[in-house]
Amino acid sequence: MTSLVFGLVVVLCAGNAVATAITVPLWWALPAGTRAGGFAAGVPLSGWGTALTLGTAQFVVFAALTYWLVPLLARLHARICVALLSPSATERLAQRVETLTESRADAMNAHGAELRRIERDLHDGTQARLVAIAMRLGLARELLSEDPQTVARLLEEAHESTEEAMAELRVVIRTIYPPVLADRGLAGALAALGTRSAIDTTLDIGDLGTIPAAVEAVAYFTIAEALTNAAKHSQATRTAVRVARDGDRLSIEVTDDGVGGADETLGTGIAGIRHRVLALDGTVHIHSPSGGPTTITVRLACGS
Repeated sequence: MTSLVFGLVVVLCAGNAVATAITVPLWWALPAGTRAGGFAAGVPLSGWGTALTLGTAQFVVFAALTYWLVPLLARLHARICVALLSPSATERLAQRVETLTESRADAMNAHGAELRRIERDLHDGTQARLVAIAMRLGLARELLSEDPQTVARLLEEAHESTEEAMAELRVVIRTIYPPVLADRGLAGALAALGTRSAIDTTLDIGDLGTIPAAVEAVAYFTIAEALTNAAKHSQATRTAVRVARDGDRLSIEVTDDGVGGADETLGTGIAGIRHRVLALDGTVHIHSPSGGPTTITVRLACGS
């Protein structure tokens, strides 16, 4: 209905302006008594003076109305359409709940898989080494008075295995919560990450304040995965990382100058980023046109 009404108003104004522009120069060729669109209470066009004066005035008025009304009506029509077609608060809430339910399910699945991976790493790696160390130490205790040379060899092997077990344990811990985050904070951890990157990386880190540990970990792993993807798949020579905080939102942007065309269905890197971020009710946007550049934008809630 609004489209019809607004359209008629626009046609009336623009149509009269166009009709006046055509009629005034040709008034002499029209049948006697023809009026310039009924302008000025229907004054007839009887001469060039009347045609030019009243016709020009009518054209200016309708042209001005068209210039002023068309944008105004277009904006008003757009607002009405948005108000009528946008989902209601109840529908938006339902969509939000559905999104959160899906993200929580994905997060639970990812969390379960991560726990199984950690358990497997500890069981097959660190635990196996600790069992071997305990066996060597037990055998060394039994041979302590009988074969000192064998005891010395067993103790040396146990010492080496202990160091290897500690190294493996550090690797497992690093996948849960990188120690560099606890030691240096997010800014320091990202600086170390940029230094270790396989391609040239520039960092722009604002004043982040205090950030929850879970958010720090997700931000760190997100940037680490993005830099790894850029180095492995994008043929990029440079990456830029920007991290800023705006109130209770943490903004992360990673851009590379690679070939673009990133597709999260072809691997687990981007999907892993999305799962981590959605688990904290964050958002992920990926812009990667063919030919590049690729930009990954993440928003995370980090408290006020």
